[in-house]
Amino acid sequence: MLIVHTAEELQNRMKSKSASLGLVPTMGALHQGHLSLVSRAANENKKVVVSIYVNPTQFNHSKDLDNYPKDIDKDIDLLKPFEKQLILYVPSHSDLYPEGIKSKKFDFGSLTAHMEGASRPGHFNGVATIVEALLVNIRPTRAYFGEKDFQQLQVIRALNQKLDLGIDIVNCPLQRAENGLALSSRNALLTKEQKSEAAVIYQTLEYLNKSATDWSVGEMELYFKSKVEAIKDFKVDYFSIASPSDLIPVSHLDSRKNYRIFVAVYAGKTRLIDTIELVRK
Repeated sequence: MLIVHTAEELQNRMKSKSASLGLVPTMGALHQGHLSLVSRAANENKKVVVSIYVNPTQFNHSKDLDNYPKDIDKDIDLLKPFEKQLILYVPSHSDLYPEGIKSKKFDFGSLTAHMEGASRPGHFNGVATIVEALLVNIRPTRAYFGEKDFQQLQVIRALNQKLDLGIDIVNCPLQRAENGLALSSRNALLTKEQKSEAAVIYQTLEYLNKSATDWSVGEMELYFKSKVEAIKDFKVDYFSIASPSDLIPVSHLDSRKNYRIFVAVYAGKTRLIDTIELVRK
């Protein structure tokens, strides 16, 4: 597998500047959710770049950064089925932060004001800083992101528009384990028991979607918290229902509008997020 460590080396390795190029940015600890993005990118582009870089500026606590799962050898093994099309980009800090590790400041309005933006101050500045560097340095035809991080996806769409890069930002469906748990690199930090118990998150979201058609937002939030926090060491960080376009949480639902449910839950010390489209009948 071709592995490069600088954007300059990456550009030199691209035989044809006109060939379509797909980018899948990751922080490693790859799982089937990542591989679904790589597979789609491989189907839609001549070449695919997968980046692996644990970005320090999007973490709010150094301990969280230190504990983030890392296994580059396993990642390479998982990517081998795509190696004929794939370039693995594993940059150093200096390649992406040539002037030192510090995030830029952005204004994305309501897109970053709530949910992850409220719970993790500065998080999206770090995300946008590193995604800008990747998009500008690599200039892919398309870049692929999963819907689990829906708020991040909307921020990246806005960033792409602000920079006027003309890159196609492709959203890919959220992938789940058999019990419904949203696939995430952080799942590696869960115990076997926690992985099983965390199924309550999706099960409760599905119940609210199918059964609670006449409930208010407040009633849905109370029910979600009661089910999740009935499990020892599980704590709801937030439960929000928001319009996908502006990501402003609402307290009342308008039957003429579309919404998504966004949740964050602590399973012990591990923070999990999930989202589903709200279907109102």
